[in-house]
Amino acid sequence: MADNWESIVASLKEQAQGMHEAREAVLVQCRKLGQLAAKSIRHVHRHQFEEAETLLEEAKVVAKAARDLLKPHPELNPAYLHDTEKEMVEAAAVLAIVLGRPYPTVGDLGAQVMSYLNGMGEAASEVRRFALDEMRRGNIGAATAILIQMETIYDDLITFDYADSMTGGLRRTCDALRAVIERTRSDLTATASQQELVRELQAAREMFSRGTGRG
Repeated sequence: MADNWESIVASLKEQAQGMHEAREAVLVQCRKLGQLAAKSIRHVHRHQFEEAETLLEEAKVVAKAARDLLKPHPELNPAYLHDTEKEMVEAAAVLAIVLGRPYPTVGDLGAQVMSYLNGMGEAASEVRRFALDEMRRGNIGAATAILIQMETIYDDLITFDYADSMTGGLRRTCDALRAVIERTRSDLTATASQQELVRELQAAREMFSRGTGRG
């Protein structure tokens, strides 16, 4: 047996142990990141925007910590970071869409490119809920503005026509978003028609009341 085999094994065990410890630490950060992103989105739907922003800033710090843990171990596959990074991008984009702010960039969030693209697609689907709430409040203009952003994001995402193994399932994200957009457009059209009908009935009732009063 070669004289150096034991030293090779010892060195590789040390490296493997370091990779294992880094992976476990990253998984902890990923769980924390997912929780922060989900809470941020919940606060957006409650119109608690400051709280949502605070949680989002915490999420950015956690995401950076996870990436820093992986840096010394380029052999580790960061695929499991993809989903939680995607959730952070989703939270940041949801906040931007509903407040009419510029979208966060990849640089702002430090996310992987495909995590970012999928997160934007998930955000465009998520804001349907906010648009529906605006419709219920009678804010057709606000709901329309959200729908326009949903359509714009979709129209650009579908131009990234690459293999799913590279995009992390972006095609599926786009297919789901297209269905959400169609439902939202239908709901918006129906709500606008109902509001117009209500206005016409109110106008007719007022005209009738004035006519009856003169009689």
